[in-house]
Amino acid sequence: MIVTVTMNPAIDKTVEIDTLARGCLNRIRRVECDAGGKGNNVSRTIRELGGVSMATGFLGGSSGRIIEKALRDRDIVSDFVWVEGETRTNTKIFEANGELTELNEPGPVITGEKQAELLQKLAGYAGKDTLFILSGSVPGGVDRGIYREIIQLVHRKGSRVLLDADGELFRQALEAGPDMIKPNRAELEEYAQMDYWASEEELLQIAEELAARGVGYAAVSLGKGGALFLLEGFRAKCPALSVQAHSTVGAGDAMVAALAYAWSERLDKRETVRLCMAASAGAVTTVGTKPPSRELVEELKGQVIIEEL
Repeated sequence: MIVTVTMNPAIDKTVEIDTLARGCLNRIRRVECDAGGKGNNVSRTIRELGGVSMATGFLGGSSGRIIEKALRDRDIVSDFVWVEGETRTNTKIFEANGELTELNEPGPVITGEKQAELLQKLAGYAGKDTLFILSGSVPGGVDRGIYREIIQLVHRKGSRVLLDADGELFRQALEAGPDMIKPNRAELEEYAQMDYWASEEELLQIAEELAARGVGYAAVSLGKGGALFLLEGFRAKCPALSVQAHSTVGAGDAMVAALAYAWSERLDKRETVRLCMAASAGAVTTVGTKPPSRELVEELKGQVIIEEL
């Protein structure tokens, strides 16, 4: 069982314009709205790959109802905690030259009572055959140690955790020993307090240090540089695939989804890497934050080059 946890979901509104002119009238060429939030994006991609997940987290107001319905329409089961206030809308302004500007709303403040309700739900779903995916930011009122607390909670029941977070959320969560992580280059450099562009060998060394603390799988996305993988001793680098990019939004979530799906299907390490690279590349070809189709992912898997290190 895969459970995606989205603390700070959103309706992702993507608008396309020719060029963003600050302080002036901008005419929009196209608008796309998706049920967003990193965990929800992961659930949608898992569904496209042919897998099953359950989405949870916090939702509020009419925006929350829209997200719940959008997930249900895609046959994704959900069990959210409902809170006062309105789930946020994040606006992504995409220019013809590929430049992306994001305007993210703060979202509702979550009370301690609602946080306790979510933790109770998660404990109920925890078990030795469950993988929890903790991804994205947390809303106001939620302590930055919440992911660490969740990992400790579900680990006691034998569950595994895939972590995709940054900053203090990432740092504190690592203290609890997540089983899998998917940082990007900047997140790993920030964690290691590097104020320079780290080499790939340095990034792998950081991943290996985390592996010694219990992290079995680490996928480090490098953007146009491809990705690095450390999967229980299997070290590999993959160059980025050549695709017609539309937007990089959602590429990291697609890689997380592929990693989780590979775990649930017990795929071998090389097949896991191929799936991660193809799903991530497929995501950048879609409009808004829509996941790639399984057909596209299968097609792109043939382009994946795996360089063992």
